[in-house]
Amino acid sequence: MATPDPRTTTATGADVRVRFCPSPTGLPHVGLIRTALFNWAYARHNGGKLVFRIEDTDAARDSEESYQQLLDALRWLEIDWDEGVEVGGPNGPYRQSQRHDIYREVLDKLVAAGLVYESFSTAEEIDARNEAAGRAKQLGYDNYDRDLTDEQKAAFRAEGRQPALRLRVPDHDLTFVDLIRGEVTFPAGSFPDYVIVRPNGVPLYTFVNPVDDALMGVTHVLRGEDLMPSTARQLALYAALIDAGVTTFIPRFGHMPLVLGETGNKKLSKRDPKADLFLHRSSGMIPEGLLNYLALLGWSIGPDRDVFSRDEMVAAFDIADVNPNPARFDQKKAVSINGDHIRMLDGKDFAERLLPYLAAADVFGGAEPTHEQIVLAFRAAPLVQERMQLLGEAPGMLGFLFADEVSYEDDAMKGLPANAAEVLQASVAALEPLEAFTPEAIQEALSAALIDGLELKPRVAYGPPRVAITGRRVSPPLFESMELLGKDESLRRLRTLGEKLAG
Repeated sequence: MATPDPRTTTATGADVRVRFCPSPTGLPHVGLIRTALFNWAYARHNGGKLVFRIEDTDAARDSEESYQQLLDALRWLEIDWDEGVEVGGPNGPYRQSQRHDIYREVLDKLVAAGLVYESFSTAEEIDARNEAAGRAKQLGYDNYDRDLTDEQKAAFRAEGRQPALRLRVPDHDLTFVDLIRGEVTFPAGSFPDYVIVRPNGVPLYTFVNPVDDALMGVTHVLRGEDLMPSTARQLALYAALIDAGVTTFIPRFGHMPLVLGETGNKKLSKRDPKADLFLHRSSGMIPEGLLNYLALLGWSIGPDRDVFSRDEMVAAFDIADVNPNPARFDQKKAVSINGDHIRMLDGKDFAERLLPYLAAADVFGGAEPTHEQIVLAFRAAPLVQERMQLLGEAPGMLGFLFADEVSYEDDAMKGLPANAAEVLQASVAALEPLEAFTPEAIQEALSAALIDGLELKPRVAYGPPRVAITGRRVSPPLFESMELLGKDESLRRLRTLGEKLAG
């Protein structure tokens, strides 16, 4: 029975080193950021280090814009790192595109140790040999070039051929214990010697990624389960790197579950709006809420508990507790958890977070809110904090306070009772004499006029004034909203809708 390589790291505690190494292509998606979060939480839980490096060797797809968006996403969620781009460290540079000389030095060591060899076989020659030997073409390369003589190599070069470099794969089973999935064995012969450097001299991802991990002392590789098939090749390369004196240990691996879309069994597509981290932010998810929900994509802090803080996650997180089964992205649950975190915010903090969303919707009618508008927003914030699940709901809920004219929503108008004009007329008559325009006084006056006087049920009684004041069927508390608008503006709005309905 195969056993894990005894040279596998036993690092724990402060010796733990994990990494986040994305390619800067496209917008940051929730699956990628979930990977960053789990690595960050594992490092912080253990008192270890998180290394953030960039795999930017695909010039056709990589972009500076995507790189800046990655930084923006991590900083917004307050996922910080100890070494890497922007912060530096002893193992730089932290962008693959700047490490070519380093890769060449490592290659020279592997070649000198006989662990890597030149391969001149073309794809057509490999297919022809497999066919002649009765092997399936899918089996690929047949290790033909392992023992080429110097004369054979010289003859190929004379033809103008340039060799690829292949790793000499061990002829025995490769076993490792996945931190999430348990023991995994790749049988001997399940994959051939593989190319680590193309004939044009460009090293492949399957080479530079493990080399960077080795040189940066990464002890735990925590990544998506879709990368599991490449682990066999990494184990083979790590053994070679140890034999060549490049590193002294093999890291532990943990393969996190896929994040599925809301329906079906397919991985959450990058094109799915729910995968777009910034779309969640623009809709009004707050960092605390989104981070909490992303943590639930494969992990749980405990039975029957979904809401927790960043600090509570760090205290409890262990990669061994991650569920190997696929996690499904549930938009309703994400929004619900966000609402829980909104209600946990300090009142002043909540009000400050509302301002950008109100401004983005042009609620203030200008580039910058006035002092009076900011004061009004802060006074109104407590009325909606318990009712909101997304900060993006703020313009719809509070916009009426800043509008010169009320915009009446269709469903609100359709829901008005037949006697709405009479209700509004009675409301004006009840409120006009008030000297103290407080929520208590407003409620007392309207209750006396509408519930006692017109013998209406509260739901029917307060519907027309609510629509007159806010334009909506559902709004912040009515009496407090009228206090914020003031007596004159409240009366004007009540009269305006009353006249509209009567005319």
